[in-house]
Amino acid sequence: MLEVKGIDVYYGEVQALRKVSLQVLDGESVTVIGANGAGKSTVLRTVSGLLRPRTGSLLFDGHELRTLPPYGIAGLGIAHVPEGRRVFPELTVQENLEMGAYLPAAKKKRQETLAWVLDIFPILGERSKQMGGTLSGGEQQMLAIGRGLMLRPRLLMLDEPSLGLAPIMAETTFEKIDEIHRGGISILLVEQNVMRALTLVQRGYILGNGQIVLQGTAQELLENDQVKDAYLGLAEEGAEKNG
Repeated sequence: MLEVKGIDVYYGEVQALRKVSLQVLDGESVTVIGANGAGKSTVLRTVSGLLRPRTGSLLFDGHELRTLPPYGIAGLGIAHVPEGRRVFPELTVQENLEMGAYLPAAKKKRQETLAWVLDIFPILGERSKQMGGTLSGGEQQMLAIGRGLMLRPRLLMLDEPSLGLAPIMAETTFEKIDEIHRGGISILLVEQNVMRALTLVQRGYILGNGQIVLQGTAQELLENDQVKDAYLGLAEEGAEKNG
């Protein structure tokens, strides 16, 4: 499905990604994890066409994405839910969702898709006439994901969906992501909660200083001493204290 091959990405003259390669198969869920500034969000921004790699290739079902504008990439079935939710605060919940179905193919099935999204996120139906900016952080995150789903994507890319959420809302968000994946949509997840991300997906890549430093199945990464030391130590210490 998605194949990223040896991309180099820059912000001006500062190199953010170095020869990054990763893959998401049809129906698969994959996470990209790493420290702040490692380049995780840059990967998603590059796939969605907001950044252009200087070298390498980006293939989606055989289509080269490097030459396509962002709306052309979305038209192939890639939805990007960015960090920070970015809902339209002065539009209602329903209007926010309808904005996600802006491409002709999605617009034709807007009502059908809307019913499906509200089945996944019933709270959005209850809040349909409420302004997006008045929702809680967790509700805004659900709205942002729902808006991405209105595109009817084959691949849903999520950037830090639990960031800034209370633990109970973060867990609800993870459960919804799992439900979406089980419904047949491939997932590419960037997430700060490393342990929870690895329990949610099938495979993972670890970025360090803009490079892939480790990859494997979720179980392999969970059991890797390097991963435990770098990313899971704090979570394990917290569990011991609470126990």
